[in-house]
Amino acid sequence: MVLLCAWPLLAQKYAGPRPAKPDLPYLMHADNLIPTENVEAKPEDRKGDVNYVIPGANSAVRTPLASPAFLIVTDQIQADRVQLFKLQSKGGRREVLYTRKKKLVARPLRLNVTRLDENLYKIEVDEILENGEYLLTPPDSNQVFCFQIY
Repeated sequence: MVLLCAWPLLAQKYAGPRPAKPDLPYLMHADNLIPTENVEAKPEDRKGDVNYVIPGANSAVRTPLASPAFLIVTDQIQADRVQLFKLQSKGGRREVLYTRKKKLVARPLRLNVTRLDENLYKIEVDEILENGEYLLTPPDSNQVFCFQIY
């Protein structure tokens, strides 16, 4: 009976690397953590279309992994609500078409979120991504975390 009560205490705690800053997703490369590019996307309204624009044609944060995983220590961001979108590089900047004529057209890609420890979460992409530019973002926020798959 004592062993059954102690079983939860015997569960292993996460012993891997931890992100240095809260609310910033870090790409996982084995035991190395690489901070994603933290920028603010600017909305642009063009004839009823709303695009979110990020300066620069490419992110400096790159990974060869087609199904990347991220670690995040949460303070204000809710890890299970983070969304992933593909970006298009156009004219020296990155953008995502969010709404067309007031209809949502941007579709988030699937993510799996696992709680590893108190306020520590692993976010895994649930599909194979093609090479290109991507961003993670909390919903209803212009804060984005960019990375590139090459």
